[in-house]
Amino acid sequence: MAGLGGTDPHRLRPRPAARSAARRDLTSAHIESFNYAVSEGVYRAVQDLPPLEFALKGSRVSLTVAGVSIAPPAVPAGTVCQERRVFPAECRGLRSTYRGRIAADISWSVNDMPEGTIKHPLGYIPIMVKSKLCNLYNLSPQELMQHHEEEEEMGGYFIINGLEKVVRMLIMPRRNFPLAMTRHKWKNRGPGFTEYGVVMHCVKDEHTAINMNLHYLENGCVMVNFIFQKELFFLPLGFALKALVNFPDYQIFEELVKGKEDDTFYVNCVTEMMRAVVDAGCYTQQNVLEYLGKSFRIKLNLPEWYSNEQAAAFILNKCICIHLTNRTEKFYLLCMMTRKLYAFAKGECMEDNPDSLMNQEVLTPGQLFLMFLKERLESWLQSVKFVLEKRAEKADVSINADSLVKAFSLATDFTKPFEYLLATGNLRSKTGLGMLQDSGLCVVGDKLNFVRYLSHFRCVHRGAAFSQMRTTTVRKLLPESWGFLCPVDTPDGEPCGLMNHMTALCEIVTEMVPVRDIPPLLCSLGVTPLDATPSKPYAECYRVVLDGSVVGWVEWDLAPEIAETLHRFKVITQEKRFPARAEVVLIPMTGKPSLYPGLFIFTTPCRMVRPVRNLFYGRNEWIGTLEQIFMNVATIESEVVPGITTHQELFPHSILSVVANLIPFSDHNQSPRNMYQCQMGKQTMGFPVYNYKDRSDNKLYHLHTPQSPLVRPSMYDYYGMDSYPVGTNSIVAVISYSGYDMEDAMIVNKSSWQRGFAYGSVIKMESIDLSLKASRAGDNLVFGIRPGDPNVSEKLDGDGLPFVGSILQPGDPFYSFMNLNTGETFTVYYSSKEVGIVDNVRLCSNDRGTGKFKKACITVRVPRNPTIGDKFASRHGQKGILSQLWPVEDMPFTENGMVPDILFNPHGFPSRMTIGMLIESMAGKSAALHGVSYDATPFTFTEKNSALKYFGETLVSAGYNFFGTEKMYSGISGLELEAEIFVGVVYYQRLRHMVSDKFQVRTTGPRDAVTNQPVKGRNVEGGIRFGEMERDALLAHGTSFLLQDRLFNCSDGSIAYVCTSCGSMTSPVLEKQPHFSSMPSSRRYSCSICSEVDAIEVVPVPHVFRYFVAELAAMNIKTKLNVK
Repeated sequence: MAGLGGTDPHRLRPRPAARSAARRDLTSAHIESFNYAVSEGVYRAVQDLPPLEFALKGSRVSLTVAGVSIAPPAVPAGTVCQERRVFPAECRGLRSTYRGRIAADISWSVNDMPEGTIKHPLGYIPIMVKSKLCNLYNLSPQELMQHHEEEEEMGGYFIINGLEKVVRMLIMPRRNFPLAMTRHKWKNRGPGFTEYGVVMHCVKDEHTAINMNLHYLENGCVMVNFIFQKELFFLPLGFALKALVNFPDYQIFEELVKGKEDDTFYVNCVTEMMRAVVDAGCYTQQNVLEYLGKSFRIKLNLPEWYSNEQAAAFILNKCICIHLTNRTEKFYLLCMMTRKLYAFAKGECMEDNPDSLMNQEVLTPGQLFLMFLKERLESWLQSVKFVLEKRAEKADVSINADSLVKAFSLATDFTKPFEYLLATGNLRSKTGLGMLQDSGLCVVGDKLNFVRYLSHFRCVHRGAAFSQMRTTTVRKLLPESWGFLCPVDTPDGEPCGLMNHMTALCEIVTEMVPVRDIPPLLCSLGVTPLDATPSKPYAECYRVVLDGSVVGWVEWDLAPEIAETLHRFKVITQEKRFPARAEVVLIPMTGKPSLYPGLFIFTTPCRMVRPVRNLFYGRNEWIGTLEQIFMNVATIESEVVPGITTHQELFPHSILSVVANLIPFSDHNQSPRNMYQCQMGKQTMGFPVYNYKDRSDNKLYHLHTPQSPLVRPSMYDYYGMDSYPVGTNSIVAVISYSGYDMEDAMIVNKSSWQRGFAYGSVIKMESIDLSLKASRAGDNLVFGIRPGDPNVSEKLDGDGLPFVGSILQPGDPFYSFMNLNTGETFTVYYSSKEVGIVDNVRLCSNDRGTGKFKKACITVRVPRNPTIGDKFASRHGQKGILSQLWPVEDMPFTENGMVPDILFNPHGFPSRMTIGMLIESMAGKSAALHGVSYDATPFTFTEKNSALKYFGETLVSAGYNFFGTEKMYSGISGLELEAEIFVGVVYYQRLRHMVSDKFQVRTTGPRDAVTNQPVKGRNVEGGIRFGEMERDALLAHGTSFLLQDRLFNCSDGSIAYVCTSCGSMTSPVLEKQPHFSSMPSSRRYSCSICSEVDAIEVVPVPHVFRYFVAELAAMNIKTKLNVK
């Protein structure tokens, strides 16, 4: 029994240090990728930026970014303050952005003569909380609390205009890995194109990305396709190969047909491609470069003095296999891609599935940040050039440091574009950054409860482009994602299968490792370098590819040994010879059309990896998504087959995400119920933050008396979720009692409710900025009240703000401000319909410290105790509505006088099969009796060793029924109920969907100005539309006269005057009053067309019809009404 961790009352909780370390791992991908981006990444990006050269006044000017520095967030120098550093809590309260200053060193030269370096600020860029540049970096919990943060603050988000924004991790194609694909739309790219192609997502060290394709044509030739500034360009393969290397044609031909010399079709195709180059008059590498430069030059926007060869070099560097710098390496990679394309077109290798996780990686926030930063630097240089050229047109500009600094300060700065990217999630970019989408890149990290907050950082999205697709192939759960993506934690509905969550153990590689020493290491293990000849013919060798660069050949029989040795290096030698998180994949030759064979080694960042136990070495090994497919991994001990199984999972529930791991006994539930719970766990009212006095969220939900669950999975304690509990242990009886529990309704004991069951409150934040309320420019507004105003002085303090702790009734004065210039005072009233309590009042300045207290933040606490119609749920997707607060004297009670808190209808179990809830009920009852908390980790019980047996025995030992049932007595008659009732303790959650936020009711209210019909919308006290289908229902019921009431009297009933002789509704007008008559009632309507008075009738019509007739008249259309 002790093995199940159940009966030890002093159950070991992890120490706070271990808890926060476990939580830090969840956001580490965000923070570490950002740390790389702002340190080494920026340095590499700057090195990679080409100098901007242009002609000005006949001299050649060149500008180069020599370095970029980013400072931690601080107030500008020269501000009077004690502390220059800015902290996140201040930015949240001020609704400002947590940002650091970025500056660049620009070195400039004229006519190739260096002239010096200028340091210039480029604006401000947002800084990620808890990253290296953040002022909270490496602070202790005590220091964090002094700066008004959570004690266990995790970071990983940006603060933009006071909101916490999380960059969403997107799934991208695996970098520098050629994928064979069929796309039918490729046939439309030109004459002779087929649907076959090889696609490659090339990514440089500093994360600049570009997509490149090879297309197979019907005549057997190959076309290279690349994208430059969102435009497609095509280039025949022969030209590309010949431009890259200075080899004779025969050597290029030999390289392409290695191991395929007997395939006459292929040999002919290669010969044809080489002949096409010669036919174009290009005999040498020089000729080809000249030819390419001349053809593409018009699009590249290069200075005039560049030769055609330099223009061609620009294309080769910027658009073709950009992850490689050496042209010979690019040549060998193109050869390999060509071979794969022909093998695919001829059916010798299978298509790669782009939706499979093995061909994917993740776009980390640091990567997006760095790509965007690099592109902003490029466009900043362009805008400097534009400014200089514009000024040179107008006046005589001498090129010196002063004129350059002036031009720098006129160029666009970085503050706005970065804030726009993170505030809206929309990417504005010239090149598109090699991504499929440019919107939805950021989400608000709302602290509804801690579970939801955590899951923002573990979420991986497939991309906005896929949600519009009609096919479901993208959304399928593929076996390759085992252990990396949670099979349960995905929303139902539109984003189903597109928004996934990483498993608890899955991590994303963020570190860059140097790979210089790996090729020599491979050669020492027996890999033949490219320029040598292997011992076997090429047809019996695999290519060895390291991070998208072909490094050599290895014989078939030697390859498994080399792969095994590299795996050993990964696990055993903690030396720097081989990185521990590298991925070594030997895709074998099978003799059937399967994956394209080769020995692939990946060390790049952004890959998903997870730890498994290596059984041979008895240590943990990190494995990647492509690697896992060729491994034999056992889930539990009993599955291990000696000699075949090489690895074992660390524990069986490692396939579940953080949220799914919080469901007790989830292996006993039907799978959709676990999916529902993963969604509902994120909507629970809980205990989101401790520092809510210092928080500035628009809305926080707060449960007053949360409890620690009696039955919980091990991961609950691993992540220390007790710091942020989300529910209450309640005694639940499964009984059909009265009719008030039909269809998922539940009855709650009224005295439990009176004792405070699931009491909570909503904390709302009102931010007032007086500078936005000024109507005229010179207005000087301040908070305050008119002295001696009795209506206001009872409720508001002398400063015009409410007292802390005062109760606000609807319509009470909320705050008051006055205009010092005119002396007017303005009072704003509390607009909400609910009673609120002023929790906190804060006066703010602006982020510069120069504001004259024009901002105030008032926090109002709205008590929300459970009422009929509020939503509750257990942790098994069993959601229900509170339907009655039943008096305790009428509730059923057990033999020892215990009355349940909740009555749950037994019809909720059979069709939903949430057996986990029944087991939790028994375990909770046993835990309450024995005074321990039980372990509810999934997969701990089996068929032989069942949970029912285990918890039944613990109940028997406490003197209760083995099956968890008890005799109960009716609370109404006092008689014993015939059936035994299942009673136990279940952890119930209160969800945030409350009737107070949903109900909509209206007697009279605002109307639309044009149609005179009631407006829609709950916030403006609108009505509910009685539409066509509702009309059909009334007609079908035979109650059609009710329509007169609904659609006329209660909507826009009005009367109109109609002339019966000409049928016009627009012509009757009121007669002018005779000047001598004082009798007002003597005026009559007369028709302005036929001047008749007696022919005018009063007709009741909807007001919107009168409007319609007037609209038609304005269009010169006459409407005739036939009035009888």
